[in-house]
Amino acid sequence: MSPRTVYRDIGDLVGSGIPIDGEAGVGYLLRDGYRLPPLMFTREELVALGLGAQMVRAWSDRALGEVTSSAIRKIESVLPPSLKYEIRESPLQVPRFMASEQLRDNLEVLRLCVDEKRKVVASYVSLQDERTKRTLWPLLLYFWGNKWTVGAWCELREDFRSFRVDLLQDIVPANELFEPSAGRDAAAYMAQQACRFEGH
Repeated sequence: MSPRTVYRDIGDLVGSGIPIDGEAGVGYLLRDGYRLPPLMFTREELVALGLGAQMVRAWSDRALGEVTSSAIRKIESVLPPSLKYEIRESPLQVPRFMASEQLRDNLEVLRLCVDEKRKVVASYVSLQDERTKRTLWPLLLYFWGNKWTVGAWCELREDFRSFRVDLLQDIVPANELFEPSAGRDAAAYMAQQACRFEGH
């Protein structure tokens, strides 16, 4: 790259409003605290980000919802006014009134236990109103359109089981951690679920 190209590029950056100090032949400095705005976002990308943020706020636990709101505010703060509309006024909406407080509480506890690889003890109430107490290795959480499911190794059944998060009660993180191993990890769980799905 030639010096002339550098000078021209610096001039273009300064002309676009980026606070660069310095002079030709001496050097250039980008002022502290300045971050380049995410100008690479297209309209469709902003719509996708806004929709994803709505889904997290509406259907996940409170902690994740708050983090998502903070992230969107940071993105909006560096967007030009014409693009802020794409996040705030998108015609794609996700209602927030569908997720109960119990579901949000359950999700937060389970998400932390999945991250920590910590066993949980909980009561599971089936759709037939049968209650069983389970010790689970929570391996992953996944969303089926309007239901959250925890994929887990169940010590009672000595096998993988899927539990609707809204049907779990009295979830208590155990003091004991678990160590996933071949055949008892998230990959094995997903492989088993895929086989069952293909079998249908």
